[in-house]
Amino acid sequence: MISQIFILSTKGDHLIYKDCILTAGLQIYYALFCLCFHLLILLQSYKGLHFIHARQGGLYWVASTKTNPSPFTIIEFLNRLAALTKDYCGSLSEKSVRMNFALIYELLDEMVDFGYIQTTSTDILKNFIQTEAVSSKPFSLFDLSNVGLFGAETQQSKVAPSVAASRPIMSSRGEQGGKNEIFVDVIERLSVVIGSKGVLMKADIQGEIRIKCFLPTCSGELSVTFCSSGYSSAVRVDECRFHQAVKLDEFDTFRILKVCPSQGEQTVMQYQLCDELPCAPPFQLFPSVEKDYVNRVLIFLKLRCDLPPKSTALNVSITVPVPKGSTSMSQELSSPDQTAELQPKNKALLWEIPRFPGGAQLSALFKVDVPGLSSASLLEVGPVSMSFELPKQTCTGLQIRFLRLSPTQTGLSQRWVRYVTHSDSYTIRI
Repeated sequence: MISQIFILSTKGDHLIYKDCILTAGLQIYYALFCLCFHLLILLQSYKGLHFIHARQGGLYWVASTKTNPSPFTIIEFLNRLAALTKDYCGSLSEKSVRMNFALIYELLDEMVDFGYIQTTSTDILKNFIQTEAVSSKPFSLFDLSNVGLFGAETQQSKVAPSVAASRPIMSSRGEQGGKNEIFVDVIERLSVVIGSKGVLMKADIQGEIRIKCFLPTCSGELSVTFCSSGYSSAVRVDECRFHQAVKLDEFDTFRILKVCPSQGEQTVMQYQLCDELPCAPPFQLFPSVEKDYVNRVLIFLKLRCDLPPKSTALNVSITVPVPKGSTSMSQELSSPDQTAELQPKNKALLWEIPRFPGGAQLSALFKVDVPGLSSASLLEVGPVSMSFELPKQTCTGLQIRFLRLSPTQTGLSQRWVRYVTHSDSYTIRI
C-alpha cells in the first residue's frame, strides 16, 4: 500500500503531492528532502514510513509506505508514472509538470485508489482522462532538437521536425488531430576507455529501441526488420532483452520483431555489446602537458573527430582535471564558437564545442596558473573525460530497414526512425 506520492524538483520543491490514505500529512516532506538529497541509498525509513524514489527527466519520483511492500514493485510503478506523464504531457521536465499539474493529479486518481495500484495501462487510462495537456518544448541534456527524423521507407528522402514525437498522445482531441504516426528511436550509449598511447582499452555499448505510437486505435501488428549498415541481416550483440509483448518467432531467422504497439512510449528491446567496438572510436585526443615558468602549466590538446565527413557531433564537452590550487587560466582556441573555463571548485577545466564536423581537427592551448607548482602536481592533470551526442549514428551499425503495420490501417500516414548515440563514459588517459 502506498501512503504518499511526490514529484520533486532537483532543488527539493514539491511539484506534485498526493496523500493516498490521508494520514501522514505534508510534514513528512522535510524528512523526505533530507533522505533524497543527502543519502545515497535507494530505500530509507523515517518514523515508520519507508521512502522509495526514482529519478527520471531530472525530477525525483517518490513514494512512501507504512507497510512492507516489494520495493521493486514501487520502483516499477514510479517509472511507469514517469513514462505516462511523458506520454500525456508530451515531455518530461519541471516546466511540463507545473503546466499540467491538473492532468497529473487526474492520472494519479485513476492509477491509485486508497494506496493500491489499479492500473498503469495507457489503453485503459485514455478512456478516463479528460483533462487536456498543455504542451511545452522539452528541455533535456539529451535534447535531440538538431536531430532529424528519417522516414523508414525512404531513409533520407523525408525529414520531420525532431520535436514531432514530443507531444501528448491525447492531442488528437485538439488541433493536431488526425496525425497517425509511429516514431521509433534507436538510442545507444557508449562507454570507452582509451590508453595514453591511443590504444582502445575498453568499449561497451548499451542500446535500446523505443516506440512511440500516436495511432488512435492500435489493433494492428508492427513488424520491425533489422539490418546492419551494409544492409545484411546480421545483428552482432552480446545480450538482448525484449518487452513482454514482443513476438520473436522470426527474430532468429529474419531479424524481425513483431509487436502490437499501444499508445504512448514503450521500450521494446534493450541490447548490449561488451569489449568490442565495431567502428573506430569517434574521437582521438593528442595531449601534451608541460611546466612553464615557475607556477604555470601548459596543457595543449589536439582533438580529432573520426566520424564520416557528412556526420557531425553535437554538444561536445571535454573536462580535464587540473592541479589542486589552480587560480586562473588563459586559453587559445582554434575557432571562435568554442568556449573554455576554469572550475576551481571541481579542480578541472571545461572545453566546450557546440558542433564538431566529422574528419575535422580542433586544438586548444590552456595556460593554468598554479601557486606552489611542483613536478608532482603535473601528475594531477588527467584523465580527460568527454561527453557528446552523435545524431544519425549507431556505433553497433544497427539499423531498421523496414517498418510494416499489418493489416494496413486507413489513415496511417507516417512512420519515422531516429538514430542517436550518447556518451555514457568516454575517458582518455594522458
